[in-house]
This record gives sequence, structure tokens and C-alpha cells, in this order.
Amino acid sequence: MPIFDGPFDLLLFFIERDELDIHNIPISQVTNDFLAYITDLENRNLDVASEFILVAATLMRIKAKALLPRKALDEFGKEIDPRLELTQKLLEYKQFKSILDDLRIKEDDMAKVFPRGNTQAEYQQLLARANTENEWESVSLFKLVQAFNRLMKQYEGKETSFEHAIADYQYTIKEQQDSILSRLSHSPTTRLDFEELFEGIHNRIHAIVQFLAILELVNSDQIRITRGDSINQFWIKPSDPALEG
Repeated sequence: MPIFDGPFDLLLFFIERDELDIHNIPISQVTNDFLAYITDLENRNLDVASEFILVAATLMRIKAKALLPRKALDEFGKEIDPRLELTQKLLEYKQFKSILDDLRIKEDDMAKVFPRGNTQAEYQQLLARANTENEWESVSLFKLVQAFNRLMKQYEGKETSFEHAIADYQYTIKEQQDSILSRLSHSPTTRLDFEELFEGIHNRIHAIVQFLAILELVNSDQIRITRGDSINQFWIKPSDPALEG
């Protein structure tokens, strides 16, 4: 049994199958075919959508009006064709269905096409990503963590823990990121020493949040870390070399 998208799709099937004039629908014939289809669905124990039942009722109402001896008249005294509204809806549905069919064809065609794209831009993106990865490899995350651990030692013994005490820290990674980017943009050399970023840090939690903010900025390609003048020194710089002073 063919599968139809809806009642109007079924009506169009009958009209095209029997080569009927959509502007002069033989309502009795179409109604009988439509009801036979619904009955067949019920015999197969398939659920009949409410929209099919609604259109079936509409067809039967149109058929009943067509059998009345006295026809309804419009304001000009002309007989009102009870099929007119149904015909208009079918024509609109046919038009939209045609457009959807064209869009499906274009969608299938586009699925087979692999656009070349902006190769120069793609190359620059790949190069930037490779440079970032190379920077990380040259810097070594292990050495960076070692430098961070050295900074953390200055907080040892400064914090006294009290049993049942609750500390409310207001530091967020986003705020620290904004602070780092702001300091970087206002730096005369457009670069900052790694340890310089931890000046003014209040406690261990603050330092940890600051370190996470740095890693997130590197991961999002907003900053890069390069080796400094000495073995244990690192520079924080903008990802875009054009922004460096």
C-alpha cells in the first residue's frame, strides 16, 4: 500500500491516477475512493489519522451539498460550487509539494558535492593550530606546572585552616581570563612574564583559578606561551603575532 504524507496527498494521487480535472473534481468518485482507502486501513488494524477523517467528512459534506436540489447562491446570485474551497486547497498543496520535491532534488545534489572552500584560509587555520601545538611541545606542560608549583610554595603556611570553617571564594575563571587579556593588551611590550600574572594573588585557591584561566586561554587560542630568556621563564603573548609590540 502506498504511503501518503496526508489526505491531500492521497486526493492528488487519485486525481493524477485517474487523470481527473482538478478544477472539476468528480466528487462522488473521489469520495468513494477516499473512503475505501480509509476502510482498508481500518481492516489492516492501522490507525487512521484524524486529518484523514476530517477530509473524509468534508468530502461527504460536499457530496451532500451537490445532491441538494436548491444550490447555495453568492451575493451576485450565482450558484456556489461546494468543491471550490477543496479545489483551492488542493492547488495550494500541489504547488507546495512541487517546491518541496525540487528542494529535495537540490538537497540530494548538494549532498554529492564537496565544496573546495577557501583553501588559503583553511591553510592558515591549520598552520595556526600547528604553531600552537608546537609552542606547547616546546614549552612543555610539565615545565609549566613545575613553575606553577614553585609559585604555590609562597602560600604555604600563610593560610591557617579552621575546623568547620567555610570559605567563600569569589574567583571565577572568566573573570581571571578577562583580567589577563586586559593586562596583556595594556602591556607596553604586549607580553607578560608568567610569574608576573601571579602578582597580587591572595591565596592558593586564587592561584589555582588563575592557572586554569591561563590554560583555558591557550586552549581557546587567545594567548600563547613561549620560552623566556632563562630556562624557567615563560612569556605570555597574544595568539596573533601581529598584535605583538
